[in-house]
Amino acid sequence: MSDLLRLATAGSVDDGKSTLVGRLLYDTKSVLADQIDAVTRASVDRGLDTPDLSLLVDGLRAEREQGITIDVAYRYFATPKRTFVLADTPGHVQYTRNTVSGASTAQMVILLVDARKGVISQTRKHAAVLALLGVPKLVLAVNKIDLVENPAQVFADISEEFNALTTSLGWASEDVVEIPVSALHGDNVAVRSENTPYYNGPTLIEHLESIPVDAEPHRVGLRFPVQYVIRPRTAEFLDYRGYAGQVAAGSVRPGDEVVILPSGTRTTVERVDTADGELDVANAGRSVTLILADDVDVSRGDTIASVEDAPEPIGEFEATVCWLAEKPLRPGARLLLKHGTRTTQAIVGGIVERFDEQDLSTEQNPDTLELNEIGKISVRVAEPIVADDYTVNRHTGSFLLIDPAGGNTLAAGLVGDAIAAVELARV
Repeated sequence: MSDLLRLATAGSVDDGKSTLVGRLLYDTKSVLADQIDAVTRASVDRGLDTPDLSLLVDGLRAEREQGITIDVAYRYFATPKRTFVLADTPGHVQYTRNTVSGASTAQMVILLVDARKGVISQTRKHAAVLALLGVPKLVLAVNKIDLVENPAQVFADISEEFNALTTSLGWASEDVVEIPVSALHGDNVAVRSENTPYYNGPTLIEHLESIPVDAEPHRVGLRFPVQYVIRPRTAEFLDYRGYAGQVAAGSVRPGDEVVILPSGTRTTVERVDTADGELDVANAGRSVTLILADDVDVSRGDTIASVEDAPEPIGEFEATVCWLAEKPLRPGARLLLKHGTRTTQAIVGGIVERFDEQDLSTEQNPDTLELNEIGKISVRVAEPIVADDYTVNRHTGSFLLIDPAGGNTLAAGLVGDAIAAVELARV
């Protein structure tokens, strides 16, 4: 069975991102024949000589009409060596929040630049956001390389500038790869191109297939947010009490000693149940039901954690947030905070600093955070949350801020000071 790689795309408008995603789907034979026929007909109607593969992925009518990507869409494709889940994110500045959503769970991101434009401000913004999100691997796809004069020099110059940027943002050189491609013609996507003799590296798909990616780059013990308490109360399952959820980090086995947080009660895992039977072990990402040895008080929103490195429940903390709403964030805002399976009331005590992703500088104590701005805030919650620092574990270190009136998501948050990590890397 092939392993799974979660990846995302990012890039500025008109960098050819939709065409590249369409090319990936086409070259891996992940689209149906009638879809290809429909795209070919639509392309001919537009007077194009070759199929416009971007039509395979820009599914919304507004996307097709404007020639841009608006929403985050998840694409699935596979090769004999690996299965892929790809979050296709928008390139417009006003949709940065969608990029945050798509890249938040990615193990690797393909960042596109137009070879004619090189590294632009939106490229720098996306790279900074990806660094804050802790994306472990990055590919720079230098697209439309067939449209520039002296492509070898252009590719070398863009690679040098991008390497300087990613180094300043904290990536190691072995975690960043640059590939010259033409998404329109398929150069170096699935097939090595004769038009790029200056490039000796892998094709994009070869790199995607071979890159080693750890699902948990920072190892921590068990983190199991309880989603639901199962009590069938039937004759067959009269005394059954199970705690259902998804393993957010670590692993769990029968016999493991665990602690229920925030109460601090200790017990032992008696059984790990699934719909298909019992498991000897459940690793991160697996949805299971835990049966505990003792009749302890556990509710939705609690976290079952390993005793050895259980996090301390926190009621007040600093966090890095990307503000996603039109209405600006101001100190004193009363919101809802959703962390894992727990939702609680929260107050923003203050805006500590605002991050400028272009020059990696910070402004201290700003009055507001506007749409798509990134900053560090202080938060106080009504009920403690069981969280790790985001740099330790992405799943248990992330949260959402929600409008209590309308239920809309206002911000994506990272527990701790992710901005400091970027600033230290720059120094």
